[in-house]
Amino acid sequence: MSEPIKTLPLVFEEPKGRGKPPRHLADLTPAERKERLEELGLPGFRAKQLSTHYFSRLVDSPDAMTDLPAGTRDALVSGLLPNLMTPLRTLEADKGTTRKTLWKLFDGALVESVLMRYPGRATMCVSSQAGCGMACPFCATGQGGLQRNMSTAEIVEQVVAGARALSRGEVPGGPGRVSNVVFMGMGEPMANYKAVIGAVRRLTDPAPDGLGMSARGITVSTVGLVPRIEQLADEGIPVTLALSLHAPDDELRDELVPINTRWKVHEAVEAAWHYAEKTKRRVSIEYALIKDINDQAWRADLLADVLNSYGDWGWVHVNLIPLNPTPGSKWTASDPRDEKEFVRRLEAKGIPTTVRDTRGREIDGACGQLAAAE
Repeated sequence: MSEPIKTLPLVFEEPKGRGKPPRHLADLTPAERKERLEELGLPGFRAKQLSTHYFSRLVDSPDAMTDLPAGTRDALVSGLLPNLMTPLRTLEADKGTTRKTLWKLFDGALVESVLMRYPGRATMCVSSQAGCGMACPFCATGQGGLQRNMSTAEIVEQVVAGARALSRGEVPGGPGRVSNVVFMGMGEPMANYKAVIGAVRRLTDPAPDGLGMSARGITVSTVGLVPRIEQLADEGIPVTLALSLHAPDDELRDELVPINTRWKVHEAVEAAWHYAEKTKRRVSIEYALIKDINDQAWRADLLADVLNSYGDWGWVHVNLIPLNPTPGSKWTASDPRDEKEFVRRLEAKGIPTTVRDTRGREIDGACGQLAAAE
């Protein structure tokens, strides 16, 4: 490295003093939705109708809920379907098949989500926190610090909004559905564990209780909160785990991913390996290639050796991410020749490797750029 990297102090707790988002049916189990309406003096059986409108029909206008009595419709909707977030800006790229939305939450906090449509699938990248406390110096979100955790419903609403856009044919390619969700937007998902698991359950609950997605289409990322990785392995939900490693050696990772000062490379990788063993789901190792920082060929060799030390039964693959630089940052993507050599070194040691499709560069594609600009 050419110069020492300055890191921000870690923030592990949510700032105090912020109010909670209004309770929404996506925060609640079917039984809790019924109870909520009854607490408000409304018929509990209407909860299933509201769930059907939200998750199955993707309705967002009370006027379209014609099976609800006109006299109590507004009360029912405000009781279980309060407005959670308002779109401030939507930017498009890739001929409209990539859509990035900046959302304002009820308390003014800003978050981002991205809808990416590919041939045969559509992926939503969602935020789990407003800001992030992990302080990774190359990440736009990490430089802003943590504002607050998002609620389960605020996370789910990002996916439902994308599902609406697809179902209504607003994205080129005709009507479609969300097939994949990746928790790789703003925030550290494992630092908001309860709400994230709640969202995963809502996304996978059969319709009309949830969106009815396959857990295998959901990826939860983490910078390496080891106890939470172990907890996720016991949830019984076969989501894909993505470990954002970014360096195979502790000396560099301490600087790039400050949480490494608490759980070292070998601890994070071992927790990921145990996750793969328990769930039989292949783990993804996320690695942002940063020019002259972590893209040396010897680090590719070391990364392969670290991963291979846990066995070669195909438990892992590496997803290389060409860094999407933020304005004014010294961090930039690797030279294509260095990227190619990094891939070659990994594959030579038997590590399946892909290079992520970098969509959305022209619309502030890196997480946090749009919110920071706003």
